[in-house]
Amino acid sequence: MTISNIKDLTIGNLTAKLPIIQGGMGIGISLSRLASAVANQGGIGVISAAGIGMLEPDFYSNYLEANIRALKKEIQKARELTKGILGVNIMVALSNFSDMVKTAIDEGIDIIFSGAGLPLNLPKFLEEAKNTKLVPIVSSARAVSIIAKRWLEKYKYAPDAVVVEGPKAGGHLGFNAEQLTDPNYSLENLVLEVIEEMKPFEEKAGKPIPVIAAGGIYTGEDIYKFIQLGASGVQMATRFVTTDECDASIDFKKSYIECKEENISIIKSPVGMPGRAISNKFIDDVNAGCKKPYTCPYHCISTCDYKSSPYCITLALINAQKGNFKHGFAFAGTNAYMAKEIISVKKLMDSLVKEYNEAASASINS
Repeated sequence: MTISNIKDLTIGNLTAKLPIIQGGMGIGISLSRLASAVANQGGIGVISAAGIGMLEPDFYSNYLEANIRALKKEIQKARELTKGILGVNIMVALSNFSDMVKTAIDEGIDIIFSGAGLPLNLPKFLEEAKNTKLVPIVSSARAVSIIAKRWLEKYKYAPDAVVVEGPKAGGHLGFNAEQLTDPNYSLENLVLEVIEEMKPFEEKAGKPIPVIAAGGIYTGEDIYKFIQLGASGVQMATRFVTTDECDASIDFKKSYIECKEENISIIKSPVGMPGRAISNKFIDDVNAGCKKPYTCPYHCISTCDYKSSPYCITLALINAQKGNFKHGFAFAGTNAYMAKEIISVKKLMDSLVKEYNEAASASINS
């Protein structure tokens, strides 16, 4: 791997050779295999805590304990496979948020990434002896200002970094329908606003707070562009789905390769947020008013209107992860249609570095 022009990413006392964070993808899409492969290539690999207990035999009958057990297993498995930097993505909206945070910290995870709501109390779980870094995921400068102010006032702790996720991301989005296509909410604008917003907090905390750009970043040229804008690194999720090491089924990966740009659409999720997914018959049926009957065995997302929802988002995503698209669908970012083949994480990272260096050279020579 030639790293020549690309800079590293430092978060506290952690330094990744490449400024690339693999975004956490639930349910069961980014587990120990993918996260460790990314970490081994010099990036930051991330396990998603959402529905992580799906493969445990008592997932439906003992939801809370099954998830705790599975998260421990996945962190431990990842640690056996890499000496690199590992993170866990834990959504604030999870009804077992506290359990997942405590478990990740107890297992010595390097970084907790937390969005889908404001993680206002995240530092309270961090004891002085623990070294886990805390990184909120936000969709606006205002959101990160609220978080940083609360953390400093209540816990004397500033975010170790911030991920700002724009409207081109896959999965649940922190924007309303109008904002998704409003140029004012472009990732470029959001990154600049968050960088500016963080400056006084960096001064108060006496430490740098790197800003990470996320949502729709697909190529090495994209990475170069956002680093030139002032971001310290990027988070990419969709791009890692079509890798050999991604923890999803081969049919899930093929759904990306086979989809066209017009197949990627915005859906209404039971959890009360818009989501970006690959359209299929399941989604068409829901849009047409067909209910997919189910019994909610657990209230996994605190904002989910599970009593009147036409389907269970967790069951739909579990089915998709296994390749059963008759009863589910795949979340995906706007650029998922660009995937043409399934390759190794090493080959992907090498190509991103090559594209980055080409963009840097082109900029110098222009």
